[in-house]
Amino acid sequence: MSKQYPHALHELSAPALIEAYRRRDLSPVEVTQSVLGHIERWEQHLQALYLLRPELALQQARASELRWQRGTPLGPLDGVPVTIKDNIATQGDPTPLGTAAIELSPALADAPPAARVREAGGVVVAKTTMPDYGMLSSGLSSFHKLARNPWNLGCTPGGSSAGAGAAAAAGYGPLHIGTDIGGSLRLPAGWCGIFTLKPSLGRIPIDPPYMGRAAGPMTRSVTDSAWFMQVLSRPDARDSMNLPFQEIDWSRFDAGVEKLKGLRIGLLLEAGCGLAVEPEVRAAIEQAARLFERADAVVAPMQPFMTQAMLDGMDHFWRMRSHIDMKALPPHAKAKVLPYIQQWADSAAGMDGEAVFKAFSQFHATRVAAVNACRAFDCVISPTSPVPAFPAEFASPTNDPLRPLEHIGFTVPFNMSEQPAASINCGYTASGLPIGLQIVGQRFDDLGVLQVSRAFELIRDPQRPWPQPPSTALHHVD
Repeated sequence: MSKQYPHALHELSAPALIEAYRRRDLSPVEVTQSVLGHIERWEQHLQALYLLRPELALQQARASELRWQRGTPLGPLDGVPVTIKDNIATQGDPTPLGTAAIELSPALADAPPAARVREAGGVVVAKTTMPDYGMLSSGLSSFHKLARNPWNLGCTPGGSSAGAGAAAAAGYGPLHIGTDIGGSLRLPAGWCGIFTLKPSLGRIPIDPPYMGRAAGPMTRSVTDSAWFMQVLSRPDARDSMNLPFQEIDWSRFDAGVEKLKGLRIGLLLEAGCGLAVEPEVRAAIEQAARLFERADAVVAPMQPFMTQAMLDGMDHFWRMRSHIDMKALPPHAKAKVLPYIQQWADSAAGMDGEAVFKAFSQFHATRVAAVNACRAFDCVISPTSPVPAFPAEFASPTNDPLRPLEHIGFTVPFNMSEQPAASINCGYTASGLPIGLQIVGQRFDDLGVLQVSRAFELIRDPQRPWPQPPSTALHHVD
C-alpha cells in the first residue's frame, strides 16, 4: 500500500479516491480489488449483498482506469465503488424487491439513481438486500439471506435498506444508495452507526415515484454523502414528483461549527405515538443537545405532534395497499411472501371504503402537523429510533404484525412533510450498539441539513472504531 494511504483502500472517501486517481497515486482497479477482498472477509457473516459479481466490477474499474490514464474521467464518481439497493432497477438485472413471490425478469433500464451513478463513472460493485417489498425495518426476506448488523451479528442492521446500512458500516467502499418511505434510510443508518440523508421529496429523482418515497446516500461520513448528492440530485424526467432542478453547491456542506451559532433547534424527545424512548437512547440525544448548546445553538424543547391515530392510519392504508397487491398474486406466489407480511396485509381485508378514506387522510394530517411543529425552528433533533437494533430474526422491534410500525414515529412524519432529514451516530448503548440522532431541516433545505450534520460530526463525542470481520476482531461479536 502506498505510504500516502495508511488506511486500507476500501476505507478511503470518495473525494480522496478521486484526488488519488487524478494524481495517479491509485488506480480504480486496485481500489476495487481492495473492496472485493474486504467483502470476501465480511460477507459470509453479514449477507448484505445481492448480485455480487467481482469480474463485472473489475471490468468497470479497468474501463475507469483507462479513462483516467487518458485524462477523460466521466464525472465525480469515476472509479469509485458503489452499491445500489435491490429495488433500484439496474438494466439487465432482475429486481426482486426482497421477495420470493416476484417472477424474476431483467430490468429494461437503469432507474434514475443507477443511471446517475453510471453516467458519473461509478463502479457498481453489487446490489444490496432488503426485506419483502421494503415493508419491514429489518433484513428479514423470503428471497435474500438474513442480513446482519456488523456491530453485533445477532442484531438486525435495520431496513428496509438493510444491506446498504450493513455494507456502509462494514466498509464495502464509500458510497451506497438506499430508499426511504417511512424511515428505511434513517433507521438502518441509526442502528448501523452511519450517516444518511433522506432528502426533500423529489430532490433525488426516483422511478417509480410515490408519496413520501425518497432515495438517498448511505455513507460513513457526511463528506461522502455530500459528494454523492452532486450526482444523485441531477434531474430525470421520469420522476413526476421531481423538484425543479437547482444547482446546489454541495461542496458548501462543510460550513464548520460556526453554522450552529444562534441556530434555533427544536428538541423532540417523545414521538407522541408508538414505542417509548429507551433510557439509553434518550440520554444520548440529550447529550447531543448539550453539545449543540455548547456550540452556541439555541435548543428548545418541542411538544410531540404525532398521534397514535396518525401512525395507525398510515399503517392501515399501507396494509390495504399491500393486501390489494397480494390479492393479484397467484396463490402459489403469495404463499412465498413472509408470513409476517401476509398476516399484516390480510388484516386489512375487512376494511370498507370509509375506513380506507379515514386512514388515508392521516397522511395529510401528519404532513400539516409536522410542518407546523417545525416552523419555529431552523432544524429539529430527535432520536432516529426509540430503541436500538433488535434481534436479526425479528421482523420489527415488537415482532408483532399487528403492531408493526411502533418504532417509526420519529421518522415517518418527515416523509409526509417532504422535509430533509438525516441520521448521524451520536453514541452507543452499554452493549456497544450505535444510537442515531435525527436532524431535520425545513422543506428544501437539504444543504442546511448537511451543514448542521457536518457541524455535529465535528463536535460529537469520540467515535468507536468501525467493526472488523469476526476473524480479525472476535470481540465485536456476541
